[in-house]
Amino acid sequence: MRFALSPTTHFQFDPIANRFEIDPLRKTAIKTDRLQPAESMKPLEIVNYPHPVLRYQAKPLRRVDQALKNMAAEMLELMYAHRGVGLAATQVNLPFQMFVLDPSGEADSGQARVLVNPVLQSPKGKAEAEEGCLSLPNVYGQVVRPAQIHLVAYDLSGNLVDEVIEGMLARVVQHEVDHLQGVLFPDRMSEAARKTIQPELEAFDIEFQTLLKQNPEWHVEAVNLRLARLESEYC
Repeated sequence: MRFALSPTTHFQFDPIANRFEIDPLRKTAIKTDRLQPAESMKPLEIVNYPHPVLRYQAKPLRRVDQALKNMAAEMLELMYAHRGVGLAATQVNLPFQMFVLDPSGEADSGQARVLVNPVLQSPKGKAEAEEGCLSLPNVYGQVVRPAQIHLVAYDLSGNLVDEVIEGMLARVVQHEVDHLQGVLFPDRMSEAARKTIQPELEAFDIEFQTLLKQNPEWHVEAVNLRLARLESEYC
């Protein structure tokens, strides 16, 4: 089993724009016209199931600027505020292949990481553990995942991350990469186990339909339009 998102993404530093972009020798060359800064956005918020962005296929990033770094910092703040250990960009209504994590869940642990354009390869073994999700608060279930995985990604400085990981870190990374592919942890549960949380999922559905009337920007058409604007700037 392979979680392949963007295995050929490479960054080079652009001294004029002061940002990292994909190496045009390894990927389609970037247009010479400068991209504009990210659109002005409201503070990021974690969206709950079944918001349509949670099923969105995130796109590989091709540049990192200060605005994107600010988004990542805000994601970390949200993750800690909600007592999480990971948070994917799609969970805050962003279309990027980016996630933050800290297996300790403690803001002062020194273990916080931001990873972009991740690829997961060479899964080994199996491990079962309980998982939850900040987009499905107070819902938990047993999920079987590979016990060990090979992670290839980049940090926000364009440095390559190439590690074989296992244990809690491997589970968190796999959970967040799933988010970037539009997969939620209940999708990984057995049919019998999923039935045990079906009432909670149905309650989220009912609540979302009620809130949708007050939040027209949550309609899939509006969501896709917003994500397309962001993709034009960064992907």
